[in-house]
Amino acid sequence: MNYQETLDWMFAQLPMFHRIGASAFKKDLTNTLIFAHHLDNPQNKFKSIHVGGTNGKGSTSHMLASVLMEAGYKVGLYTSPHLKDFRERIRINGEMISEDEVIKFIDNNKDFLEHQKLSFFEMTVGMAFHHFAIQKVDFAVIEVGLGGRLDSTNIITPIVSVITNIGYDHMQFLGDTLPLIAAEKAGIIKKNIPVVIGERQEEVIKIFEQKAFEMKAGLFIADQLIHESYQTSLKGNYQKNNVKTVAQTVKILQDKGVEIGEHHLKNGLLNVIKNTSLMGRWQILQEKPKIICDTAHNKEGLTYVLNQLQEEKFEQLHIVLGMVNDKNLAVILPMFPKNALYYFCKPDIPRGLEAVMLHQEAQKFGLQGNVYSSVEEALNRAKSVAQENDLIFVGGSTFVVAELPLS
Repeated sequence: MNYQETLDWMFAQLPMFHRIGASAFKKDLTNTLIFAHHLDNPQNKFKSIHVGGTNGKGSTSHMLASVLMEAGYKVGLYTSPHLKDFRERIRINGEMISEDEVIKFIDNNKDFLEHQKLSFFEMTVGMAFHHFAIQKVDFAVIEVGLGGRLDSTNIITPIVSVITNIGYDHMQFLGDTLPLIAAEKAGIIKKNIPVVIGERQEEVIKIFEQKAFEMKAGLFIADQLIHESYQTSLKGNYQKNNVKTVAQTVKILQDKGVEIGEHHLKNGLLNVIKNTSLMGRWQILQEKPKIICDTAHNKEGLTYVLNQLQEEKFEQLHIVLGMVNDKNLAVILPMFPKNALYYFCKPDIPRGLEAVMLHQEAQKFGLQGNVYSSVEEALNRAKSVAQENDLIFVGGSTFVVAELPLS
């Protein structure tokens, strides 16, 4: 198989949650552990940092990788989902795994994958850990896929665990209250391994304190401990909390003897995009009219983004909006401004919410606009209508942003 055929096989044979939803979700680590054993337990051959949470875990992971790169280390980075190319999920020092390596890995393990009926995510985690072990990375920053306790990445024993924050997302799997969700996220806390909590949230802090006590894990709450102000190339105001989380994690790494200087921390934060090619976080695509996109897709993430949007100067606000079909629209849609013009669309994945349905629900909350057959058509229409001093925002889902020309 060539690269495209390999991807087609992966997507067709082994469902991926981010595309199709609940039917691809497996609440069990058995398959991952069996696969890791088959691969000679690559997760034990490098030092790792485990990053979970509801919002900000992707940005935090990229920042940490960038800081370690600035300090001269060979750094693996595993994140999900991807925006443009599957290989974005698996990088070393900013370089994606090669197409040939993806083909070879699947070819070498295809019989095992078919026999064990591994999920897309389980297979991809194995591929990442194998790649990092073969390439002998010094550190790997591993982003949790969904939840924590039973996420496929949770077979690692990191040198530090990170939980950015807790919000309402994936409640059909993780629970319908913040404490229940926090308990799932807290599942990445390991015995005698320090854990950084990005934000002190009164509703859930006791969950983390209790878990850390049980595990004899040092607990560090970043927004209570870090008072320095660092700059980053990631422009969203919401990155301030992520920066503090990174700074606290770096302090722990330094205490463990990892050689990271203050200048490495500062340069790493300033060069995140350059070092890791992170896309889709308050990314400005053009000026006049200004076009901004962001992957925020739940209540907490959208709160930050929409507040920042109102700080922008514009004559008229245009919003290209699409979502997936498992979001609580009654919670999310009232957050959006009523004075914007809306361009409703469906992201091109099976899990995408039909634009007509989104439009109908949006009207209940005073959001006015029209339906378009694709993200591209919606954006093109917004661009044709918008004047020079207007602003176009594109978002609502990672998969809407994925269809934009981002590079």
